[in-house]
Amino acid sequence: MESVMSAPTQSGWVKWFAVAVLVIALDQLSKIYFNGEYQFAEMREVIPGYFGFTLLYNPGAAFSFLASAGGWQKHLFTLLAFGVSGYLGWNLIKGRFTLMMSVAASFIMGGAIGNVIDRLIHGHVIDFIQVHYYNQWYYPAFNLADSFICVGAVLMVLDSMKKPAAR
Repeated sequence: MESVMSAPTQSGWVKWFAVAVLVIALDQLSKIYFNGEYQFAEMREVIPGYFGFTLLYNPGAAFSFLASAGGWQKHLFTLLAFGVSGYLGWNLIKGRFTLMMSVAASFIMGGAIGNVIDRLIHGHVIDFIQVHYYNQWYYPAFNLADSFICVGAVLMVLDSMKKPAAR
């Protein structure tokens, strides 16, 4: 009998790929909305002083890392996203992940491919979620793909903490 934390069967990978496709769809639909309804750098407060929506473009990676590198970084981040997604997808197909790790892999694959789609179509990633503290502090704008990647990474860490240390 399989553990509750195990992916049910080796053929169960299809549902995890479906989760990744759902993440991509949610991400892309949200970006289409914000890119069409907002002007660049427009800010609309949702919770005044703390949270709002905006429209910003990020040619780099998280926190605009390498944003001014001249364009080559788009190819690096695209290859990195495909490489990580390929590795995670292959392990899902082989049934090597626990349930939590399968969810994490699906979230990371969907988020990574969602941002790759932006880079290939627009040359930058569309960000629209803005967390801040009045005008004193701003967290870098992000999007749903970034959120899914972060949640997936946290789930991976939590999953790894449950396993006994290798000898």
